[in-house]
Amino acid sequence: MPVTPTYPGVYIEEVPSGVRTITGVATSITAFIGRAVRGPVNEPITINSYADFERTFGGLWVDSTLGYAVRDFYQNGGSQAIIVRLTNGATLAGMTVDNLGLEAASAGAWGNQLRARVDHNVSEDMAESFGLDEDDLFNLTVRDVATGLTEEFRNVTVVDSPRQVDNVLANSSRLVRVTGALANTRPAASDATLETAAADADPAVSGPALALLRQDPFTLDQRSVGVADANIGDDGDALEEADFNGPGTAAGKTGLYALENADLFNLLVIPPYLVGGNVDAGLVGEAAAYCEARRAFYIVDAPVEWDDKDAARAGMATGVGTRSKNAAVYFPRLRKPNPLRDNQLQDFAPSGAVAGVMARTDSQRGIWKAPAGLDATLVGVPQLSVPLTDNENGELNPLGLNSIRIKPAAGPVVWGARTLRGDDRLASEWKYVPVRRLALFIEESLYRGTQWVVFEPNDEALWAQIRLNVGAFMQNLFRQGAFQGTSPREAYFVKCDKETTTQDDINRGIVNILVGFAPLKPAEFVIIRLQQMAGQIQA
Repeated sequence: MPVTPTYPGVYIEEVPSGVRTITGVATSITAFIGRAVRGPVNEPITINSYADFERTFGGLWVDSTLGYAVRDFYQNGGSQAIIVRLTNGATLAGMTVDNLGLEAASAGAWGNQLRARVDHNVSEDMAESFGLDEDDLFNLTVRDVATGLTEEFRNVTVVDSPRQVDNVLANSSRLVRVTGALANTRPAASDATLETAAADADPAVSGPALALLRQDPFTLDQRSVGVADANIGDDGDALEEADFNGPGTAAGKTGLYALENADLFNLLVIPPYLVGGNVDAGLVGEAAAYCEARRAFYIVDAPVEWDDKDAARAGMATGVGTRSKNAAVYFPRLRKPNPLRDNQLQDFAPSGAVAGVMARTDSQRGIWKAPAGLDATLVGVPQLSVPLTDNENGELNPLGLNSIRIKPAAGPVVWGARTLRGDDRLASEWKYVPVRRLALFIEESLYRGTQWVVFEPNDEALWAQIRLNVGAFMQNLFRQGAFQGTSPREAYFVKCDKETTTQDDINRGIVNILVGFAPLKPAEFVIIRLQQMAGQIQA
């Protein structure tokens, strides 16, 4: 704002430069949707390692492929993932500690392993600081005996205060929540009751054994309050398509649309959930459409029925549920040991591993590099369900089906980089995965980086700022090698002036920005010409 001079002297005024840096968004945040042992339901949870997944969602589970896909993602270079846990009829486990009702923090049979106890070894000073009596406070200890995780909440109360037990558990506990109305008095201490019950169950509990009981009342189930028979938790049934996209899921932001509560994701993986090992074709189509709306990319697993080259070729003719430019399908499946089945070899969908390869390629080479080739190796994959030859690969590649091959020395690698618009007969400009993903990256980055333009005066000064800021972003990509061409003029352009924004546009409050770029396309076919030089001898 200009300075208004009122006195003789020197005035200092800072002039804004008009430079607003556009920062490129992340490129490989991968959303996984499926069934898990435990964890929040219909809520996108960000994790940064497979250990995070194990802590929050329980790790591998024989009844679901989600854990295996997440494990493959991190084994192959993935960094950040968003997990959406879905259930179909799962119920909460519950228990009562005297007059305090508790339930598991999330649905599932895992809650049946919860144990809880109360003691009155509280702090008198803490009670006074909250204006309470010492008799109002109690300590609550909860243990998951399956994992050994123990939570202790000291000096909590049923009285309205900062330490009210229901609020403390809701904000701090990963295991339990309060259910039902709070009683007027604190729950009775568990020690005396549990000691009596233990002694009745085993008269030999006395002396040193009783001392051990007092030291660790969780050493036996009978020494703590467990889940009541009437409140046993259940894992529910296998997922169905309606759990992802049924009526009300979009409006309620559940199922697939729970990702509406996630700010950004770049890749989508829906591990097979049907008993046969597939995903419903209807869901594939809807998930691809949702990815188009969110500027994300969907990694599709080939159906399990594609058990040879001919089946895959025929399957591509009938389709996988979508022909979206924001999706790609990979074949065949990965044959790996299953640690939950005595390390017996089992076929797993490749989408999680492919997402990891994409994340690794993005970080090492850039999103404009095709996530395929000898560097796109798959970790922990000893075999493939369908080994392919060069000629068989040559039949599938022109159809837009990306193959996974085992190459000498390199091992299993991703050997294809086409979207589902990559059929040669379609002649699509979005034929290649890196071209499409680079465009999505630029679109999302510019969408977020130009929000400041809204409500600015729509004239030449604004247009110049836009050209400066967007041009700087595109120039940075050019320097990193994202585009074709040896000069910026050959690689990209940014246009925002009176030609793109007419007076009629200005009257309607519109500013038009035209951005173009020359993408790098992968060299699928390397042709080497050899010629024999007859009758000539090099000196």
